Amino acid sequence: MSDPFKINGLTCISFSGGRTSAYMLWRVLQSNGGLPDEAKVCFANTGKEEEATLRFVDRCSKEWGVPITWVEYRVGPAFEVVTFESASRNGEPFEAIIQQRGGYLPNKVARYCSSEMKTRTMHRYLKNLGWEDWDTLIGIRADEPRRVSKFRANPRPEYKGEEVHMPLAIEQVSAEQVGEFWDQQSFDLELPNINGKTMHGNCDLCYLKPASQILSLIQEKPERAIWWAAMEQKAEAVADSASRFRLDRPSYAQMAKFAEQQMDMFSDEEGIACFCGD
Repeated sequence: MSDPFKINGLTCISFSGGRTSAYMLWRVLQSNGGLPDEAKVCFANTGKEEEATLRFVDRCSKEWGVPITWVEYRVGPAFEVVTFESASRNGEPFEAIIQQRGGYLPNKVARYCSSEMKTRTMHRYLKNLGWEDWDTLIGIRADEPRRVSKFRANPRPEYKGEEVHMPLAIEQVSAEQVGEFWDQQSFDLELPNINGKTMHGNCDLCYLKPASQILSLIQEKPERAIWWAAMEQKAEAVADSASRFRLDRPSYAQMAKFAEQQMDMFSDEEGIACFCGD
């Protein structure tokens, strides 16, 4: 069987900033003796990533000697190439896409945030380079069957010139294997690894995370709720139905109050799969 990490032609390696996609990048570097000229590693920053995630992306680049292009959504729609130092840290790209959508917040049904700030922003960057057809490698493991099935059923979900590949799923890589890899490295993502998952990962209080998890993250660091509560408050002027990221749970302002009172009002709700990656 051919090596799924071997680069053949123009290829975008989508780096989410998590341990899994970083491990995928490492496997690509091993299989190709470094990063081939026809490949680009892209990290799309939303402005709501944990600082530890930004440090990790920067560290992977420096430790492995691999260039990583940092891109951010800009109104237009457009993009901007940034660096670790200049990257947004206060949700600026996220707020920009909300404003571009008329103030309507993303939700469980219309999850435009990931597609606009990550997938399509990377596409704009690659098309600006003159790319028309390319492969994209994403860090989805074999133990994520729903996500694997989705992309296998439709490997060209956003743009017909892009074909999505999942080398980790092909190689039957699990979260346990990814964890074992990072246990042996000289550096790691400085966020807790709980049964192969990083609850702090991606946007810090992503509305797709279980409510109990969000409450725990707010209790750990109350200022995390400020931006999310502010976005919901601003959205109230648009329409009641658009003023919350989730209508099936309390607002972020309410959850911040629950956290302050050390209240746990949520059962073990299952999170919703987000395609931002790990």
